[in-house]
Amino acid sequence: MVTRAQDDRRLVEAVAAAVGEVPGVAFLRPGLAERLRAAASARRVNSTPTASASAVRVRGASGDGITLEVFVVVHRGHRALDVVRAVREAAVRGARTTLSARVPVRVSVTVSGIV
Repeated sequence: MVTRAQDDRRLVEAVAAAVGEVPGVAFLRPGLAERLRAAASARRVNSTPTASASAVRVRGASGDGITLEVFVVVHRGHRALDVVRAVREAAVRGARTTLSARVPVRVSVTVSGIV
């Protein structure tokens, strides 16, 4: 039996993988709260969370759709706006690999740094 937590984890991993391939993305960056949450959940389920997966949050997974929050660091020399648009498209594409086509997906992208 697949649990909601397992579904969310697959969704997050698919989105993180898709976003990680976007030109201009240096890496996905989790915040401190996400790192602590990921470390605590790793102890409970005996798995190792990746930093990129913890940089993607799923909100409101219900009948009215989901919202994905993605945190990225952009390579210097790339326009942040162009990277954000590409990240948004990649996140939706990644989400569609695990979700029904009828589920609305909203994406919020935060650029947390430039390197």
